[in-house]
Amino acid sequence: MDFMADFALPLPVIVIAELLGVPPEDRETFRAWSNQIVTGIDAVRASQQNAQKQEEALMALAGYFTHLIQQRRERPREDLISAMIEARDAQDRLSEEELLGMCMLLLIAGHETTVNLLGNGLLTLLHYPDELALLTRAPLLPSKSASAGKRRPEDMISAVEEMLRFESPVQRATFRVTTDAIEIGGKTLEKGQQVSAVIGAANRDPAQFPDSDRFDVTRHPNRHLAFGLGIHFCLGAPLARAEARIGFTRLLEKLPTLRLVNEVPDWGPNTFFRGLRSLPLAF
Repeated sequence: MDFMADFALPLPVIVIAELLGVPPEDRETFRAWSNQIVTGIDAVRASQQNAQKQEEALMALAGYFTHLIQQRRERPREDLISAMIEARDAQDRLSEEELLGMCMLLLIAGHETTVNLLGNGLLTLLHYPDELALLTRAPLLPSKSASAGKRRPEDMISAVEEMLRFESPVQRATFRVTTDAIEIGGKTLEKGQQVSAVIGAANRDPAQFPDSDRFDVTRHPNRHLAFGLGIHFCLGAPLARAEARIGFTRLLEKLPTLRLVNEVPDWGPNTFFRGLRSLPLAF
């Protein structure tokens, strides 16, 4: 199978679409718009054609959600869009623009990054068979008092955190502009310069992570920045962690003999996100 096409891509879009209340028949269109918007985010690959396609996808997605919001306003359901409409209409906590913007953000941020977490995580596990063995040595036990030598639920929790650190799905923060000249690391940034924090590099900082280039599924503490920090901490972090933890647990239980078909990773060209275009596997 191609893990990206058969598992990593479908799972997050199914989850976020079900949460939002998007009909199953619209998922593929939904995902195509998200992919085009993400491609346009990458400044290194910026082009007039990509910018135009991104604008078209943004307009199409906004139109879709505007229509869906109106449907849910008339006929509420047990979904996240209906809950946000209630917050907008009954309690005046969201403006109409904020409601639409939140729907679009939840789709894009809740889909693309988790796809990369799943692909990057499995690729890394398969490159480090000794670490993979720690997660497949025995059936998952529900009790934290599991006997020595058997896998515990917290093992997968720790492994997902190390996947996030070692191969960060988001490689850099969104751009900021300096308001004053400042010196960092012996370099001067002038006022008005555009800067971006490189999350992937921060997560390999040897001052924070001993033996930082080693993949260690038992690493503790693991204060990585894969989900950001402070007021910009990722809203969907708990959901992404749950999808990865449950997804990898089930995958390794059902297909314990997974192995790579190609040794050279097929990385996508995006510099904002780090993810695979394909990941052929045999089992």
